[in-house]
Amino acid sequence: WPVWLVFVALWAGALARGTVTYWLGRGVRAGGNRSRWARHLDSGVVQRAEGWVRRFGAPAVTLGFLTVGVQTAINASAGMLRMPQRRFLPAVILGGALWSLVYTTVGFTVVDAWLGDRSWWWAVVALGVVAAIVVVSRRLERPARDEPEDAAAPETPAGSR
Repeated sequence: WPVWLVFVALWAGALARGTVTYWLGRGVRAGGNRSRWARHLDSGVVQRAEGWVRRFGAPAVTLGFLTVGVQTAINASAGMLRMPQRRFLPAVILGGALWSLVYTTVGFTVVDAWLGDRSWWWAVVALGVVAAIVVVSRRLERPARDEPEDAAAPETPAGSR
């Protein structure tokens, strides 16, 4: 297949998956509004989260396509937190293009090296790029998880009990 056709096919798949996941999130939220949990959806925490997603969620959606394992959660969360579609759609278009570019270039390089059309060195470089993306995405997830529980607790002076 020509490279441009593979890119377009992957991009269409990424757009479809991202958009469907977003709308499934919107559906979950609509169902939640009619459930016994609806009062929790009106809480200040959820309202602040929705405001944050409206302002800063689009870059998270775009960059989510370059992560491993959280892409679906980001798109579903954008839907559940009611990110406006006018912000979501450009983000998913750009994110899908980035994802397609990575998979088309790195993917083709690995396949060509595997089949013997290219030097094996390109496969090593391509796998290194994929490994770097995985490591960076895991590192970005880690700080919130690895923080000790008592790190936020204020220290008390030694003599005050």
